Amino acid sequence: MSEDVDRAEVLRLLDDEYARAILTAASRDQMSAKQLADAIDASPPTVYRRVEDLQSAGLLVEEARYEASGHHYGVYRTAVDRVTVTFEDGEYAVRVDGVEESTADRFTRLYEGLR
Repeated sequence: MSEDVDRAEVLRLLDDEYARAILTAASRDQMSAKQLADAIDASPPTVYRRVEDLQSAGLLVEEARYEASGHHYGVYRTAVDRVTVTFEDGEYAVRVDGVEESTADRFTRLYEGLR
C-alpha cells in the first residue's frame, strides 16, 4: 500500500480532526455515513466530504450492507492499521500499513453484511 500513497495527502488528511475521528470510529466497527456523523458529532456533508477524501487516499473502504427488505446502503471501515512518518537524509517518507484480515474474518464480515 505504501508505494501508491500520496504522502502529502495522507499527512493533510491526518491533520484534519474530522478525518481522524472518522478513521478512529470506523476502526472499531463498520458504520454508515449517518452513524459516523452521529459518532463524531459532525454534519452529514462534512462526513461525506471526508469519507470521499479518505477513500481516494486508500485509508477508508466502503462496503454494501443489504437489508432483508432489499434496500442497501454503504458502510465504511478503516483500511489502514498504521501510518509511519520517517525522516532520514534530508527526506521524509510516509508508510501506510493496511489492516490485515484473515480469510475467516473476511468471510464473516461478508456474511454479516448479507444478514
